[in-house]
Amino acid sequence: MTLKFRAAQPADLSQIMPIENAGFTPDEAATQTAMQARIAQYPDTFIVASEKNQVLGYIVGPAIDQRYLADDLFVDARPNAESAQYQSVLSLAVSPTAQHRGLGSALLAQLKTVATAQHRQAITLTCLKRLVPFYEANGYVNEGVSASSHAGEVWYNLVLNL
Repeated sequence: MTLKFRAAQPADLSQIMPIENAGFTPDEAATQTAMQARIAQYPDTFIVASEKNQVLGYIVGPAIDQRYLADDLFVDARPNAESAQYQSVLSLAVSPTAQHRGLGSALLAQLKTVATAQHRQAITLTCLKRLVPFYEANGYVNEGVSASSHAGEVWYNLVLNL
């Protein structure tokens, strides 16, 4: 697999949305409008992995000033604040055809490189219980149940201190 990691571009949206919709329930998934805004607002922290010009997965999230994600982050895309202490992850998704090849972990590593270069203290995300072991295997610490009520699910706060 010859992967290329790069910033998401507006032209990638047609390949990103099927991956988003395959990875999340309709209530959890970002809308096309929200994803367009994320591409525009987070140019340095919306990373796609591609192979032969085919997007296989992506990771995206804004730089924020709080340790845990708030539900408004899923709705409103604002530019990354240079002084923000935390890098968040709103979506990490891999195409069903590219799963079980280490791509999710590789995307986490790419975002860690960016967050470290931007002098963030930590990377923060929420995930469902079934995904906690994946993030823990990538160095994240489960800090308990999130206050998030996004999509009516129970979410867990996971944090990777940098």
